[in-house]
Amino acid sequence: MRIIGVTGGVGAGKSAVLACLEEEFDALVIQADHVGHVLMEPGEECYEPVLDLFGKNVLNENKRIDRRRVSDVVFSREDMRRKLDDIIHPAVRKRILRTLGEAEAAGRSLCAVEAALLLEDNYQDFCDEIWYVYAEEEIRIRRLKAGRGYTREKAASIIKRQMPDSFFRAHADYIVVNNGEWETTLEQIREGIRRNETL
Repeated sequence: MRIIGVTGGVGAGKSAVLACLEEEFDALVIQADHVGHVLMEPGEECYEPVLDLFGKNVLNENKRIDRRRVSDVVFSREDMRRKLDDIIHPAVRKRILRTLGEAEAAGRSLCAVEAALLLEDNYQDFCDEIWYVYAEEEIRIRRLKAGRGYTREKAASIIKRQMPDSFFRAHADYIVVNNGEWETTLEQIREGIRRNETL
């Protein structure tokens, strides 16, 4: 089973690349962010530890963890963000590895794993190759303003906190440039899939 790790900065268009891998190449797509959300649901392994850390005031009326309330706390408190990461990241990695094992047993031939901290959390240890989705900063800011309603200042500050382009390029096996022409991006994705088949 071939496992592609997909990474890149916020607003680069990783979701569009993943959707293409899923639709055109029947890849099983696993997004670390989504796995993290699942693990904070009642009965899942991060639910109680997160409650112990933040207290019951982060619960909504359905006794679910309100991620917006959690994010409001960690946005202003670096110590709490680190403690949350220490709960979530190892559990997410473990769940992803379990899912990959199940996928391989079921005969899947292609999986794509996406995580914001894919390289920092050493996902390359279990991925066959790392794809870096790149877009120019100005394009990313425009996308974040349009798609998420961010101000230019908020978008720019989030981008600034992430690893620079040089870091991603140094660790990537393949780069997908996603500056706006989808046909061009699509051809690069197809080339990335073919590339492995000829190695």
